Amino acid sequence: MAIQEHAYYGSFGYHVTNYFAVSSRQGNPDEFKYLVDRAHGMGIRVIIDIVHSHASNNVLDGINRFDGTDHCYSHAGEKGHHKAWDSMIFDYSKYEVMRFLLSNLAWYITEYQIDGFRFDAVTSIMYQHHGVGVGFSGNYQEYFGY
Repeated sequence: MAIQEHAYYGSFGYHVTNYFAVSSRQGNPDEFKYLVDRAHGMGIRVIIDIVHSHASNNVLDGINRFDGTDHCYSHAGEKGHHKAWDSMIFDYSKYEVMRFLLSNLAWYITEYQIDGFRFDAVTSIMYQHHGVGVGFSGNYQEYFGY
């Protein structure tokens, strides 16, 4: 499960509101560091679920409308909203978004000594249709950045 802070318990951690905070449901930061250290001491590598495909729509404690617009980290309008998940979709074409998400990965590696990541909803990252209601044809036109 995702470990990043989230406000909506029903999302099981997949509507992230704070990308640089381990959820208080996992304990405090020092307790999570202890868990990782103990795992490493037993020869276990630690891979965490990371949610870089979408973010919470919550404007009070998340990054949605961070600068007052609907497109600071996402696309403007409907393109920036994932209907099936009721969440904000990142706009990976923006330098600031890529820098934010990459710095998030670096932070978990540096701060917590995480060994790897499982990227949640990778189809939503790769495909313009976000993998919703569409069969995968393999056509390159379906991919972002084509």
